[in-house]
Amino acid sequence: MPFTRLISFSTMILVILILFSPAMASSTAPGQTMKLVFIHHSVGENWLSDGNGGLGRALGNNNYFVSDTNYGWGPDGIGDRTDIPNWPEWFTGSSSQRFLQALYRMNNQNSDYTRKSKNPGGENQIIMFKSCFPNSNLEGNPNDLPRRHKDWLSVGNAKAVYNELLTYFKKRPDKLFIAITAPPVHERRLSANARAFNLWLVNDWLKNYGGTNVAVFDFYNILTAKNNHHRISNGKVAHQINETRNTLHYYPGGGDDHPTASGNKKATKEFIPLLNYYVSQWKPGKPVVDPVPVVTQTKAETTTSEPAKQVTTSVLPDSGQIDGFDAKNDKWETFLDEANKETHLSYQLDQKTKHSGNSSFHVSYSVGQESWATLSHILPSTMDWSKNKGISLFIRLPENHSPITLVVYNGSHDNLKPFDYRIIPEQSRIEKWQKVTVTWDMFVQPSWAGSGDEKFNPSQAMGFAFAFDESKGSFWVDDLQFSP
Repeated sequence: MPFTRLISFSTMILVILILFSPAMASSTAPGQTMKLVFIHHSVGENWLSDGNGGLGRALGNNNYFVSDTNYGWGPDGIGDRTDIPNWPEWFTGSSSQRFLQALYRMNNQNSDYTRKSKNPGGENQIIMFKSCFPNSNLEGNPNDLPRRHKDWLSVGNAKAVYNELLTYFKKRPDKLFIAITAPPVHERRLSANARAFNLWLVNDWLKNYGGTNVAVFDFYNILTAKNNHHRISNGKVAHQINETRNTLHYYPGGGDDHPTASGNKKATKEFIPLLNYYVSQWKPGKPVVDPVPVVTQTKAETTTSEPAKQVTTSVLPDSGQIDGFDAKNDKWETFLDEANKETHLSYQLDQKTKHSGNSSFHVSYSVGQESWATLSHILPSTMDWSKNKGISLFIRLPENHSPITLVVYNGSHDNLKPFDYRIIPEQSRIEKWQKVTVTWDMFVQPSWAGSGDEKFNPSQAMGFAFAFDESKGSFWVDDLQFSP
């Protein structure tokens, strides 16, 4: 029987999915106070509130010191962005180190709940994160495989995002990450997709993970019917679908998909013992610092809306010419904001317009509002460029040109650190080849990537790129080389 029919409203078949742990679950509160932070928006605020779901007070009663983010929180207002496609920005993106440092150290409340425990000090140990109900409107099909997709919210794209998160979670066994599924909506049109994705999270996402520091709470399932649960039952973990309904049962009406207080209270009652169990099963380890990059022979698939940490097999000299652009090769990759349909980036060999050799690269770009794109060459591992003073290139710009930013990187594949230089061409040489030389000390850390105090370290180089934002145009580039 097709999966979509199994979970549709027309079927009268009773569905019960029970996932038993291999041992009886320990649902008692931890013996010492643990620090927990919850990333959420309005649904999470209601769930935490003393006057609604009561989750904050219940967590305190179970020896958790609770903090939470909300709209406007954090560096660059990262708290505003909690949709499924935003999670890589938090955990794997180029600025994630800065966001997570703030998250792990925060002690603030952004919702109305009573704290029962005293702050034990130190970092937050447990990280709960949840997207709001619009994220149950997933396009695509229930059985779509994890894959980057043109639809920002789709089944395949959501799976790809959550798989991307595991690459970071695996490096932080010292933290316990709890993925809270997005609550359902009252409309039926895409409800089968929401059900399918959340079942994938519960049943398949962690099947081959191997660690104990990631868990799922199916908030969605609990809110679809009175008799649907995710809880400790008879001393064991049970995920139960006793009513074949995929929409919001605890619906206040009037087009408002925020769950009612009764639904949130039900979720609190089921979540607390389950969280205690996840904590009891968690075996904290030391974080993995500066992992060794893996070199592959194939192009890695981009699964995040952030600039991808691409692994390439290209070999780069530590001095002399970097690229004469005489042949298209695997050194260069285009990365762009796929969520913005106005953003495009392409490049091709141009044998007619060249500075030397056989050809140049003709680069064309169009970047929408609040969007980005890069043409990047990321190295397999760090290289020492310190014997050189900088890099130089020949560039040719049309008369109506847009700004172009040259970028160099430090860091690692999992956390590229950019340093920028805005190319300002000589106006007298527009539509002619002109040489641009940039020394290492001219590259500056952009404000969105840090405080601006950090300097580029050429002895730990990870690559370079041409970057574009909110503009469109084209240019030619040739003879990129190190400047001795």
